[in-house]
Amino acid sequence: MGLRPVQMNVKAVDARAVGRFWAEALGWSAYDAGATTYVGPGGGLVWPDPVGLGIDVVPVPDPKPAVKNRVHLDLATTSAAHQASLIARLRGLGATPARVGQGSVPWQVLADPEGNEFCVLEPRDVYRDTGPIAAVVVDCADPWAMARFWGGALDWTPHDVTDDWAVFRSPTDSGPYLEFLRTPDRKATPDRVHLDLPHPGEDTATEVARLRALGATGLDVGQGDVPWTCLSDPEGHEFCVLAAH
Repeated sequence: MGLRPVQMNVKAVDARAVGRFWAEALGWSAYDAGATTYVGPGGGLVWPDPVGLGIDVVPVPDPKPAVKNRVHLDLATTSAAHQASLIARLRGLGATPARVGQGSVPWQVLADPEGNEFCVLEPRDVYRDTGPIAAVVVDCADPWAMARFWGGALDWTPHDVTDDWAVFRSPTDSGPYLEFLRTPDRKATPDRVHLDLPHPGEDTATEVARLRALGATGLDVGQGDVPWTCLSDPEGHEFCVLAAH
């Protein structure tokens, strides 16, 4: 049985402020969950949400380094007017324009108040039913290798695999996409943003062993004795296997 992404883990010096930004940006709610701030659809905290992908903002002491994140969110829009108004609203919330070598493109690259980049996409029919988050985008060198690893790791369905990208979506064909996009740069710093995936059963050790057999490696980020396991995929993208609540 494969895993499924349930939340983006975002590191921030001021986790509550960044959590409030993302809650207002997405039209969701922010919940203080111990030391972290969880952002998810309104109506009460549901974890893991059966469809949506939440954001868990985790406090850290160090600010984001001056290097582009290798994982970011793409936000969906429904029209040119919606895109323009969303960009203006996000700027009012504290987002700033970001230059990541995008050139002249129909989408807008912004950064949240602590510099985490994200994109506000032009209207695209493929994202018409995703909700506010169109996709989680991961930079990679080899989409085929990512498709092999993550295709085995997840219970999500592959939608497209080419030399340029690998695309997955939940088996219910709902919620955001997970996209591995080929880029020329390579990982140089620890991930500021990563995926969290809960294991639904009790035997997390067996699941971790399965992921290692697929090509994952253990990761020590100073987490100590915690109820989750930190791993890296074959290209070094960090992720955590959580004990299901």
